[in-house]
Amino acid sequence: MNCIICRQAELIHGLTSIIFERDEFKLVINHIPAQVCPACGEAYLNEEVAAQVLSQAEQMAGEGLIEMVVDYA
Repeated sequence: MNCIICRQAELIHGLTSIIFERDEFKLVINHIPAQVCPACGEAYLNEEVAAQVLSQAEQMAGEGLIEMVVDYA
């Protein structure tokens, strides 16, 4: 699959990081498996991984954490 952002390259398997921010809450999740464009760096998560990342972020926000950096679990 070609990158839909830059249309310059085929996506490759890789890792990415995502930053979530809401009010005072800030969460960085590192080492998330993704399809990454080697030309522009845009990352695409599959549906299962995206659901897990969002669930992890919501859980941490609900626990009242303010700032956190974690690895994908």
